[in-house]
Amino acid sequence: MLVSVSVGSSQLGLAEVIQVALGRGSELERTLVLDLRLPRVLSAFATGGLLAVAGALMQVLLRNPLADPYVLGLSGGAAVGALLAMLAGLASVLVSGAAFGGALFATLLVFGLAHGTGSWTPSRLLLTGVVVAAGWGAVITLMLALAPARQLPGMLYWLMGDLAYARAPWPGLVLMLVTCLVAVPLGRSLNVLARGPLQAAALGVSVRPLEWLIYIAASLLTATAVTTAGAIGFVGLVVPHMLRLVLGNDQRLILPACALAGGTLLVLADTLARVVIAPEQLPVGVITALLGVPTFLYLLHRSR
Repeated sequence: MLVSVSVGSSQLGLAEVIQVALGRGSELERTLVLDLRLPRVLSAFATGGLLAVAGALMQVLLRNPLADPYVLGLSGGAAVGALLAMLAGLASVLVSGAAFGGALFATLLVFGLAHGTGSWTPSRLLLTGVVVAAGWGAVITLMLALAPARQLPGMLYWLMGDLAYARAPWPGLVLMLVTCLVAVPLGRSLNVLARGPLQAAALGVSVRPLEWLIYIAASLLTATAVTTAGAIGFVGLVVPHMLRLVLGNDQRLILPACALAGGTLLVLADTLARVVIAPEQLPVGVITALLGVPTFLYLLHRSR
């Protein structure tokens, strides 16, 4: 975060950043750090942490390392809800509510279609999620075609994942902290659920309420991330898998680590997006896609 605040089209040394943090420094440095860069860095950290925790929860629920809010269509559903609210001219609070409703609806749609008349399988869920995500993409394209021309540039950048206008990081940070505080005491139950619903029920876990809690939590985390920075893919896929290779599969460690590592990854990706073609900026979703697509293909190859 210190590196991200220092780096940009106007470079600042670490000493200047520390001076600003202590209430000193020139007026230009204070404006650059406190009004422009710090809110963006905190928003990136919150968004990355939310997506990584949501991905980890979805992977526990589905018992599938390929599960991810972006791949399963949750991000697409949240984006459709948010865009509809934006086109209707609703307030930002209602935009967040519409994004949550879209993410929850997408979750129920994917699980309902994948379940069918029998139990779901990882491959069926993954395929259903990919198809539903493609459907949300078609709906978004239709909305872009019908939207007023003056709104198109902002909507397109928002859909690609853009933190340039993220100025309210605190809701995401608070939600991420609360989720980790609630999820860590449930770590034992999550560990057992990852073994399968029958084993969890045999060991005294209330499977259905816990699954619904994961549904709602993943939808809320995804919706908050989408309303903060738009549709950013693959963070929820890459981060939990990388951490499991290092830390094992204990959710009491994985979930807090996902919050920290996901936030760190998106802060670094956003820093790259700001400096690669400076003074122009890339959408951060482009950077995460360049990292996530090869990783997804590698995981898919390993799970054959």
